[in-house]
Amino acid sequence: MSAAFVSRAAISLAAALCIISAGCRVGPNYVRPSTPLAPAFKETLPTNFSAQDGWNPAQPSDTQLKGDWWTLFNDPQLNALEAQIDPANQTLKEAEANFNAARAAIRISRAAEAPTIGTAPSVGGVRDSNHQPYLNLSSSNTAEGDFSIPFDLDYEIDLWGRVRRTVTQAREQAQASAADVATARLSLHAELAVDYFDLRSADAQRKLLADTVAAFQSALALTEDRYNGGASPLSDVSEARTQLQTAQVAETDVDLQRAAYEHAIAVLIGKPPAAFTLVPVPVTVNAPAIPTIPGMLPSQLLERRPDIASAERSMAAANEQIGIAQAAFYPALSLSAAAGFVGTSALNWFDWPSRFFAVGPTLSQTIFDNGRRRAVSDVARAQYDATVAAYRQTTLTAFQQVEDNLNALHNLEIEAHQQQDATASAQQSLDLFNTRYQEGVDNYLQVITWQTALLQNERNDIEITRRRYEASVLLVKALGGGWNATLLPQNP
Repeated sequence: MSAAFVSRAAISLAAALCIISAGCRVGPNYVRPSTPLAPAFKETLPTNFSAQDGWNPAQPSDTQLKGDWWTLFNDPQLNALEAQIDPANQTLKEAEANFNAARAAIRISRAAEAPTIGTAPSVGGVRDSNHQPYLNLSSSNTAEGDFSIPFDLDYEIDLWGRVRRTVTQAREQAQASAADVATARLSLHAELAVDYFDLRSADAQRKLLADTVAAFQSALALTEDRYNGGASPLSDVSEARTQLQTAQVAETDVDLQRAAYEHAIAVLIGKPPAAFTLVPVPVTVNAPAIPTIPGMLPSQLLERRPDIASAERSMAAANEQIGIAQAAFYPALSLSAAAGFVGTSALNWFDWPSRFFAVGPTLSQTIFDNGRRRAVSDVARAQYDATVAAYRQTTLTAFQQVEDNLNALHNLEIEAHQQQDATASAQQSLDLFNTRYQEGVDNYLQVITWQTALLQNERNDIEITRRRYEASVLLVKALGGGWNATLLPQNP
């Protein structure tokens, strides 16, 4: 049997095995595990929401949450700040770099789908010593050249789907990384919006306290005039001065809080705090600009939340690892080949008689590894179970976040109306006791009591407004913003 026939037979066998192996893959097929779902959300919707009879999945397209969801708040300054997140935020750039690395890892895995070919040309010379043992003195001992240019080919024939599962796993991990980028982007935009409304609320608190300090200064001057005229005791002056100083302390504390929010916004948009300043613009108390947010069914969160999508893609990748571990129990088939030219000098290096080749398949099987493959398989199954639990926990947490913010918006809306009434009552009481004090009917303690009560209620008005804006932002975040699972790259 000639060498040419043997080589052709080996190549034909390898090709046949490649064709057969294309339909063979060990390990479980991926099926997305079920998650606990409710038919609708439990908490009552605020009256400013668009759904008429609970969470209605059929919404007009113009009310759907878009990628730039923050425009719902109709705040040009917020829109301008949010636009700076994507190009400048370093946390987002880190997540994008991780995605690029995961995408490159797919190409690493795909490399195993094709043969690896290498070469190692060499030129050398050799001369044996005349004094070496067992030298044949009758033969001439002259220097000989060695000119070699070999080409080596190695290829693993994917009989059991190990290579294909590795590629699929890398693709699913890249999709999970893409969802992580979307999660980071959503979180950063939401964090900026929350910090922005916190800062605007601090502006409102600052304006209120500045006005209050001015009013308390006038009250102190009036009390001092009454004391100097003998109409009020010295204790009234002391109480008025204490009231003023307390308000000044609160005013300074608000300045401290505002600076922290401004610094946080600067870092989010990729600027050093020293290079960023926002002009104070107080938030409008009980503003009607709190947006209408379209609702959805609980099942829709599975497609709208990027963190859920990331957990699901990680779960699919873990499932592929089970198949990869099971493939280790089966024989591995590889095809190796070598060919090239070897000559004794540069003159005959590439002559046709200088050619050489060798080709043939190799079948290898581990007979005993003291339970190593079984342990690797058990690890893969345990890790898959862990990703299933993480997926379900992520889903439950998503439902909780929606319910929490629905409840917050509903109750804060009620609380805002109650607080408006309380503030109006406090203002009425203060006006009454101011008049009674000036007429000498009551002492100054009653005025101070209602000044304190009015200030506290006015600050509560601002705080409730801040919390309503924050709950609106967090609800948008809990709903996944404008993201959808269809945005995952299908071929990263």
